[in-house]
Amino acid sequence: MENGNRNNKNKGKYNDRNKNNVGKNFHRDGERRAPRRDEAEQVDTEGLIVGRNAVRELLRSGRAIDKLLVQKGEREGSIVVLVAEAIERNIPVIETEKAKLDKMSDFAAHQGVVAMAAEKEYCSVEDILEIAKERGEKPFIVIADGITDPHNLGAMIRCAEGVGAHGLIIPKRRAVGLTPVVSKSSCGAIEHLAVAKVTNLAATVEELKEKGIWIFAAESGGAAYYDTDFNCPCAIIMGSEGEGVSRLLKEKADYITSIPMYGKVNSFNVSTATAVILAEVSRQHRTTK
Repeated sequence: MENGNRNNKNKGKYNDRNKNNVGKNFHRDGERRAPRRDEAEQVDTEGLIVGRNAVRELLRSGRAIDKLLVQKGEREGSIVVLVAEAIERNIPVIETEKAKLDKMSDFAAHQGVVAMAAEKEYCSVEDILEIAKERGEKPFIVIADGITDPHNLGAMIRCAEGVGAHGLIIPKRRAVGLTPVVSKSSCGAIEHLAVAKVTNLAATVEELKEKGIWIFAAESGGAAYYDTDFNCPCAIIMGSEGEGVSRLLKEKADYITSIPMYGKVNSFNVSTATAVILAEVSRQHRTTK
């Protein structure tokens, strides 16, 4: 691998990638999925596209769409076509109550369908790796595992861009996308950081490992982040606000890294933790050893 000179504390640790990789199987989402019934509360209410005609034109435009929300119950007419096209394009379709759609659309005539378009176009994971290659740097990637608060995701994007990470990866489901609130919370950093949106984070982690990227999960019970050797091609997994890093991704990670806590609280907010760990990764990547 790159960087043959490791510090003595971690010498040789990268020679056995699988010693902590106990998870062998993971669920891979299918190309087509039926509408879900449980994600409406995760949708940012800004930047919505409301009504069948408006959503139809949005789909025709080819613009990136984070989610399509449809009213529960029997569907008829053009909404059936809209849902089918969304599923064909692997856009998450979420069923929710009419009252929720009424509130989200400020009681506009939504006709049973509301879409949320992304603030910017998503890139691919390969695009992120290419950015690192073009800069002549070891890949430095952030994986946001199920972040649902747009303010947190925006702050994480700002942190990642500020320390020079090459890109950020988010999942398509059970997480916030690049909404207007995320864009605002990033304070403009969203325009300068590549963001990939993937169907299955576990599969993406496996693909990164095959490309020589070492995976670090930020969770309790691991080595202190300041004692961890990040001076390698790496991806840092930051977990959701309530659950932390998912069990499957922890199993697939090569190493667990932690922030020691010395006060009475037992953890940082995810965006704060992101800033702490990514700053150390950036320092190591830029320090000659």
